Amino acid sequence: MATDKLEESLQKGHHRQLQQLLGNWKGNTKTWFEKDVLADESTSQARITSVFGGRFISMDYQSSLGGKPFEGKLIIGFDIPYQKFTSSWIDSFHMGSQIMLSSGDAKGNGFALSGHYGNPEYGEALWGWRTEIQYISDKEFSITAFNISPDGEEAKATETIYQKLE
Repeated sequence: MATDKLEESLQKGHHRQLQQLLGNWKGNTKTWFEKDVLADESTSQARITSVFGGRFISMDYQSSLGGKPFEGKLIIGFDIPYQKFTSSWIDSFHMGSQIMLSSGDAKGNGFALSGHYGNPEYGEALWGWRTEIQYISDKEFSITAFNISPDGEEAKATETIYQKLE
């Protein structure tokens, strides 16, 4: 990748958009395990930092589910040659010992990333997972995730609206 393309993206492109998320954030997370049945609501803290000169951002977050704490890490970048947002996601609840890789396009005032996960103990078919990040304002953004069954049925899984801490 040419350095000038990255510099241009950092000044006025998708990398600049990602850099706008840097900082400390607090939010409220809602979780659903069944379609349209809210299972849990808890607070979430996130710290988003720049990695490798702005090529990526790293989001480290802590929350709880059913009163039990968990933590996660989401690394997001924009792949200039392929013109796609990309991510890797790990956490201590949803992903177990797996790493989910996702990619996607700009959508609305943000972008959407799609990946797959599964466990051969529960069958060979993989489930889909779509994460949408939307910029609400300079001090607020949302992350909404959708579970997609092997048959293609979608249901909202989590939603967090973050506010920037001063």
